[in-house]
Amino acid sequence: MTTVYDDTAFADAIEPFRRELTAHCYRMLGSVADAEDVVQETYLRAWRARDRYDAERASLRTWLYRIATNACLTARGSGTRRVLPSGLVAETDPRSPFQLGEVPWLQPMPDARVPRGETSGLRLAFVAALQHLSARQRAVLILRDVLDFSAAETAEIIDTTVTSVNSALLRARASVAKADEERLREPEESERRAWIERYTKAFVAADVDAIKRLLAADVVMEMPPMTNWFTGPDNYGVFMDWVFEANGGDWRTVPIEANGQLGFAAYVRRDGRYRRHTLQVLALSEQGVTRNSVFSEDEVLDAFGLPPVLDD
Repeated sequence: MTTVYDDTAFADAIEPFRRELTAHCYRMLGSVADAEDVVQETYLRAWRARDRYDAERASLRTWLYRIATNACLTARGSGTRRVLPSGLVAETDPRSPFQLGEVPWLQPMPDARVPRGETSGLRLAFVAALQHLSARQRAVLILRDVLDFSAAETAEIIDTTVTSVNSALLRARASVAKADEERLREPEESERRAWIERYTKAFVAADVDAIKRLLAADVVMEMPPMTNWFTGPDNYGVFMDWVFEANGGDWRTVPIEANGQLGFAAYVRRDGRYRRHTLQVLALSEQGVTRNSVFSEDEVLDAFGLPPVLDD
């Protein structure tokens, strides 16, 4: 039996799912703007098909996820992948000239745009690893392991068999296992915030030695849209020496939360004003900072509502 909603009731019933669907589409697509566009398309498709929704076949949530997932699969039909530099090219020397990569880059997701407490499966390294899977493997892994849909529900959502779902899930899990280690290494939130506070203080002081003492031995620095990336505290320190030499030592920061991780926006003083410079998302372990993903594109900084200039 088809459940019939009047227009107002239907709109009220589907609206609470918007933010979690945005997070889902972001995991699939790696772009905040693309995710929001696909969610808008999902709601349009749902509205047009509202008289065909059957509550006996699927919950409203499952029905919306089916529409959204298939919209993502269509959106990714061109094979475009959003990646980070460490998943694209070999490691570079921190003294190397900057190389601009003309590719679609993975973007960070502001925590404010997803439901509170539902940032599981949003870590940058994990979402980056997802982008190297086929679109259907990505969908299966997200639906099963992140969103806890059953194999049968997942098969219904992407129109396949339970056997195919289970097979795709095994392959996908093996591909992203290394990226998921980062989450398992991370300390409790209070300790993470203490590490970030110490790192931010060292950064504002332009104290490279203090920064290096806060880094894990396997730390990774990457900074799309540049393809340059490197590992280790010594290389990190060489790069930070250049940053402060090129930009000066007068900085301010604004805390941010992205992808269930902590970080900050950096503002540097130029022409008497503190001007927007970069957004930095940090991953941590008990040994210190394990990854710093640095973004400078206006589209990314605007998504976090960061003003171009800070008031003194």
